[in-house]
Amino acid sequence: MLLNSSAGGDSGESHGLQEDPTSPFLGKSALTEALAIDKELLEEFRFGQQQLIEIWGHACAMAVTKVFPRRSLPRKQPTLLVVCGCEQNGAVGLACARHLRIFEYEPTIFYPKRSSNPLFRDFTTQCEKMDIPFLSYLPAETQLISDAYNLVIDALLGVEATPGELPEPFGTILATLKQIRIPLVSLDVPSGWDVETGTSDGISPDVLVSLAAPKQCATRFVGKHHLLAGRFLPYDMQKKFELNFPEYPGTDDVVSL
Repeated sequence: MLLNSSAGGDSGESHGLQEDPTSPFLGKSALTEALAIDKELLEEFRFGQQQLIEIWGHACAMAVTKVFPRRSLPRKQPTLLVVCGCEQNGAVGLACARHLRIFEYEPTIFYPKRSSNPLFRDFTTQCEKMDIPFLSYLPAETQLISDAYNLVIDALLGVEATPGELPEPFGTILATLKQIRIPLVSLDVPSGWDVETGTSDGISPDVLVSLAAPKQCATRFVGKHHLLAGRFLPYDMQKKFELNFPEYPGTDDVVSL
């Protein structure tokens, strides 16, 4: 999701977003709808931006543990690489890495362009204080990545990015991620995808973790596992935005779609 407390729209109006009332997906105007959900979370329900990033980061880490339990990993060491961008999706990736470290995985973070947002810098500090290593560069030779890690988490671009030619270093990083042969997990929107129409020149993740609600582009996801981290979304909001989520199992905060 993209948090923006200044997003337009009257939070009291009826949205009628879904063409299919049985679908958990946002409609064809996915970015507008995502902004409307964020606006209501921040302004009406008084969630804080850091609070939501923390909720999503924890849920994403739980999704990773469900799909890739430590004992199932091919390498003796439960290593994984988290590739973070400078916007909100990158902050979610940082929170995810910290929770995975708590769950006794061994994350390494590649964070090539650090955010100047003080809210996001706090997540960086937390990872550093937990002795999570940060890479100074991403190897262009993808075999080196495959030899070192069990999987890669893509928190590079997300909803914030506009598809097309990317500024460096993101264009080069995206080109490298496309060549990854170990499992790839994308958070919310796979990097390089249009949030509404899907991919034209993006990556092909094995796992997608949608935040709050699946975006319209997720209908084009063909990987093995699609999970939703949206249990925290108040029922009144689910009803208002016509989101027909499946039942979450037990006390889990993620569910498979």
